[in-house]
Amino acid sequence: MSRRALAIALLAAVAGPLGQARPEYDVLLVGGTVVDGTGGPARRADVGVSGDRITAIGDLRGAPARRVVDAGGLVVAPGFIDMLGWSETNILVDNRGVSKVTQGVTTEITGEGWSVAPASAYTLRDDSAQYAAWGLVVDWRDLDGYFRRLERSGTPFNIGTYVGATQVRRYVIGDARRAPSAVELGRMEALVDTAMMQGAMGLSTSLGYAPAVYAGTREILALARVAARHGGVYATHLRSEGPQIRRALAEAFAVGRGAGIPVEVWHLKLSGRRQWGQMRSILAMFDSVRATGVRAWANSYPYTASANDLASIIPAWAHAGGKDSLLARLRDPATRSRIRREMIRPNPRDASSASEAVGLRSVVVLAVLDSSLRRYQGRRITEIAAAEGKDPYEALFDLLIADRANTGRATFSMSEQDVRLAVSTPWVAVGSDFGARAPDGPLAQPGHPRGYGTFPRVLGRYVREERALSLETAVRKMSGLAAERMGLRDRGLVRPGYYADLAVFDPGTVRDRATFESSSAISEGIRYVLVNGRFTLDDGRLTSERPGRALRGPGWRAP
Repeated sequence: MSRRALAIALLAAVAGPLGQARPEYDVLLVGGTVVDGTGGPARRADVGVSGDRITAIGDLRGAPARRVVDAGGLVVAPGFIDMLGWSETNILVDNRGVSKVTQGVTTEITGEGWSVAPASAYTLRDDSAQYAAWGLVVDWRDLDGYFRRLERSGTPFNIGTYVGATQVRRYVIGDARRAPSAVELGRMEALVDTAMMQGAMGLSTSLGYAPAVYAGTREILALARVAARHGGVYATHLRSEGPQIRRALAEAFAVGRGAGIPVEVWHLKLSGRRQWGQMRSILAMFDSVRATGVRAWANSYPYTASANDLASIIPAWAHAGGKDSLLARLRDPATRSRIRREMIRPNPRDASSASEAVGLRSVVVLAVLDSSLRRYQGRRITEIAAAEGKDPYEALFDLLIADRANTGRATFSMSEQDVRLAVSTPWVAVGSDFGARAPDGPLAQPGHPRGYGTFPRVLGRYVREERALSLETAVRKMSGLAAERMGLRDRGLVRPGYYADLAVFDPGTVRDRATFESSSAISEGIRYVLVNGRFTLDDGRLTSERPGRALRGPGWRAP
């Protein structure tokens, strides 16, 4: 809709009893309770949608509309914005996006350190087996190419992405355990510059994993300055989420200060029992640094278990050279023995995921790529070892070799008290940290329940049952606040002129159903979802609509 057409529609919407014609809406949601995403109080109002925009809010009963939805007893809210998803390739494999749509998600931001572009034969190497299993052909090399592919394929929700520092590092120097030369760093900066002009939201790092862990602060700062010139955000998986989290936060804040860029800390958590109970002081660090002028924020998910690659437990040095090099080290008896020793007694200076795994008893195998290994899914490493008469570390190494380091895992490492405090903090946004899945088809495999339940869990457990935060605050965290932080213009609020990204749900029944035993159980209570004015969920049923768009960042320059 053009600005002129939108203005005409808005004027018509407020026409009163003087006889002016009122518009015919494409969709009219009547009788609902509007929670608009600002954090303001809920109010009873009807919502009119014309084209891809919200064009009126108020008493619209009797207005002509192509489709009228009775929203009585339901909440009409902005669609939820997932601050960290992994759907960039998943949605090309299965564009239904079942697990996201049924949560009320209308926008996803993705690209944690790794990103879809820039892509090369080398950057695609480690994921080639997974892509082959899915039948996915990567036919793009830059972000422009990816967005064109996304639009051809179709998506039920909007997608924006960061450019990953890991991605540009691997593109230029591979998986080498060293700093880039001045020339190499210049190439990395140029790649970030290009990605920002092609629509990246900012720069991201995943400093808990190899090869990102090999990057020093100066390297990150140089790349962040490029993203800052384009108005981007610096998002990070901290170098440590355990004993060294304060040092890791100080590094993130230093990047924000040095580059003059907003900082978004992904999936804020405290891993390991020794850290439990410290969330309040961690949140206070953000408050303190914001008082000095650094724009620093965070998001979280409402679960006490994390999920990532099983291989990430292995000490960072053993990943140098990529997956093939890691597997070769695991096959070598002497190196394997060294890895085992370091996992039992981690180096306290090693802030990698390996040192924060809190023991193999807490590690559960989620999904495998090799179908012959499915008997291991859903079992703890210690259970597998006991059943096979092996040392737990030897069982872990054997599984990684057999599945060529393609195995997923969950680790139960957080306290409910800390999770609840983060979830209830008004400025902590929400991110599932999981890609779109479906109960059937190529993406039907075990996973973390957050993939299907993150947003309904906040609304059901923490708002309705525990009253840890108000409904208005929760909706703002999941919509308006997220849109504001990501610079998403005209999204995230129920407001005339904004895009019609809407989630309509029953506040009395909304809840997550997914568990580790049944990780594909679809959430309840989300009744209608509109993306750019079109229904992706209609009275609880998925539709064939794919109205999602590529959301480009502030540095985008149209070709």
